[in-house]
Amino acid sequence: MSEHIYMSKDGLLKLEAELKRLKYEERPKLVAEIKRTRELGDLSENAEYHAAKEAQVHLERKISDIEFRFSRVQLVDTSEIPDDKAYLYANVTVKDLSDGEEIIYKLVSPDEAEVDKDIISIQSPVGAAILGKEVGDKIQIKVPAGTIKYEIVKISRD
Repeated sequence: MSEHIYMSKDGLLKLEAELKRLKYEERPKLVAEIKRTRELGDLSENAEYHAAKEAQVHLERKISDIEFRFSRVQLVDTSEIPDDKAYLYANVTVKDLSDGEEIIYKLVSPDEAEVDKDIISIQSPVGAAILGKEVGDKIQIKVPAGTIKYEIVKISRD
C-alpha cells in the first residue's frame, strides 16, 4: 500500500487547479498542435510532429503523477495542530545566530514546498531540523554550504 501524502486544504486546492489546467488547457493545446503538425506531411521527417508527440508523453506522465498523488492525499486540519512546537504547517521564525537575521519558514509536506517563498518541506535539512522544536531551542543544520545555527524565536499558525 502506498504511503499517504499529508496536505493542507490550500495545498489540495493548488494540486487540483494544476490538474485541471493540465487536462483542460494544456492537453487540448497539444492535441491541436499534433493535428496541425500531422498535416504538414511526411511524419518520418517531421521534427515538429515528433516534438509535439514527445511533449504529449511528458504531459500525460505529469497528469498521471498528479492523479496518483491525489489518490494518496490525507487532508490535515491545520486548526487542530498545537503551536507549542514546530509541527507541520507551523510558521517558525528563526534567528540566524551568525548575523542576527530573522527568517520565517512555513513547514509543509514535500508536495507543498515552495523554497523560493520560504515554504519548506519537513523532509528538507532545515525543515527536519526545525520540526518538533520549541521557542528558545537552538539548532545546528548541516547544509551543502556549511553549518547554519538558528534559534527558534516564534511559532505560529496562519
